[in-house]
Amino acid sequence: MKHNLIILIILLTTVFGCKTPEARKPVSVNSGSFINESVERNKALNQKETEVIEAIMAKQPEKNYQTSGNGFWYYYNTKVEDSTATPEFGDLVTFDYNVKDLKGNTIYTKEELQTQHYAMDQQELFSGLREGLKLMQAGETATFIFPSQKAYGYYGDENKIGTNIPIICEVSVHSITQKE
Repeated sequence: MKHNLIILIILLTTVFGCKTPEARKPVSVNSGSFINESVERNKALNQKETEVIEAIMAKQPEKNYQTSGNGFWYYYNTKVEDSTATPEFGDLVTFDYNVKDLKGNTIYTKEELQTQHYAMDQQELFSGLREGLKLMQAGETATFIFPSQKAYGYYGDENKIGTNIPIICEVSVHSITQKE
C-alpha cells in the first residue's frame, strides 16, 4: 500500500508537473514616446538650420539660389547652356569639391579631398552630394548648401565634421562617362 502510494504520487507529479510553456508578459511596454520625441527634436533642428540657411541666402541675392526637391539649396557658379547629359545610374562622374561650414570656414579643401571618380549611385557618398551631382552637367560648377541631414547627419564624418553640422560644398564636374 505504501509502495502504491509513492508510485501514485510520482505518477501524478510527472503528469501535472509537465505543462506546456506559457509566454511571459513583457516587463515594460514601449509607448513609442522615444520615437515621437526624436521626431520632434529632428523637426526643430531642421527648422533651426533652415532659418540660418535662409538668412545666408538673403544676404546674397545676386547668387540666384534654387531650392532642390531633395531638401537642399544651390546656385550655379558656372552653368553650361548646352543641353548635355546629367549623370544617371552607373555613369562615372569625375569631380572636385570642397567643404565649408555655414560661416565660410574651410573644413576640407579640394586638394585634401582630391579628384573623385564616382560611379553614380553605386558607391558611398553622402546623400546631398549624390543628389546634387544628378543636377549637374560636365563643365559646371555649383555651390550647394546642405542641411545636416543631407550632409553627414548625426554621426558627422568622424573626423573634422561634427554632429548635425550643415555644410556648403562647391562642386566642379569635369566629366561624365556614360555607362555602356
